[in-house]
Amino acid sequence: MIEVTTAETAEADGAIVCSDLVRVFSTRGVEVQALQGLSLHVDAGSVVAVVGASGSGKSTLLGILSGLDVPTAGRAVVADHDLLSMGRSERVRFRRNSVGFVWQQTARNLLPYLTAGENVSLVGAVGRQSSRRRAVLADELLELLGVADCRDRRPPALSGGQQQRVAIAVAMANAPRVLLADEPTGELDDAASAEVLGAMNDVSRERGTTVLIVTHDATVTEHVSRTVQIRDGRTSTEVLRRASVDESGEDTVIAEEYAVLDRVGRLQLPDEFTRALDLRHRVRLALESDHVGVWPGERHGTEGADDRGPRTNGDGGAR
Repeated sequence: MIEVTTAETAEADGAIVCSDLVRVFSTRGVEVQALQGLSLHVDAGSVVAVVGASGSGKSTLLGILSGLDVPTAGRAVVADHDLLSMGRSERVRFRRNSVGFVWQQTARNLLPYLTAGENVSLVGAVGRQSSRRRAVLADELLELLGVADCRDRRPPALSGGQQQRVAIAVAMANAPRVLLADEPTGELDDAASAEVLGAMNDVSRERGTTVLIVTHDATVTEHVSRTVQIRDGRTSTEVLRRASVDESGEDTVIAEEYAVLDRVGRLQLPDEFTRALDLRHRVRLALESDHVGVWPGERHGTEGADDRGPRTNGDGGAR
């Protein structure tokens, strides 16, 4: 069952808040709208995965949240920084101190001629930390991420999973409030992917860091408590997971799917729903006491369509 939830707009406890975010690209006189009024609220200290097909707008969103791109319209606040009003100097401070970033390509995250410990310490040097503090912090982060034994090894001598965990340590060296990851498991096998995602959960739990993972890999959603689906430049559905105990006393995870309702009342039905009921062009709605019913509407050009409205058996329509 899909439930409808309104988009959250309160910023008091939100590490990432986007409202009606629009990004338009213009190439040779042709405009492409990558984001079409996207809204997103991520609580501080949470781990969230944003998933979507190629061209859905997820990479554009990540570029904006990291300060690498600027939205065309809307509102975006990350770690108390308004991304639309930031000046150049504030944007530099924001990218240096408030957000960490992990790329999909392991080669982009680490300098190959430095050891894992030196890669982490280099960030502290840029931040003008003392050499003693840099060494202690590097040891702490590599230990937290399960790669302490890799401290004196260079990236070419590490596996892909080890490189990504060292990359997370590098991204965390300046204690950012938000960690952003672009397809961090895209080049890894299932076992290494699970280790990297576990490491991100460890960082969030131990350091209170907000983690946002952008990916097209559906298996990532099994390792996070909240998944946000992006389609056609808007958030469409969310899946929330919570731990529970079943009737036999066994631990289990319950996943509930929600459609996202924006400020003007728009929502996107999942593809499997529209295909199953052949919902196209327009649909008919009915307000019931505890839900809204959705039925296939008349097709364009249909003559003599039944206009008596939806008929229910007491539990009809999508909920």
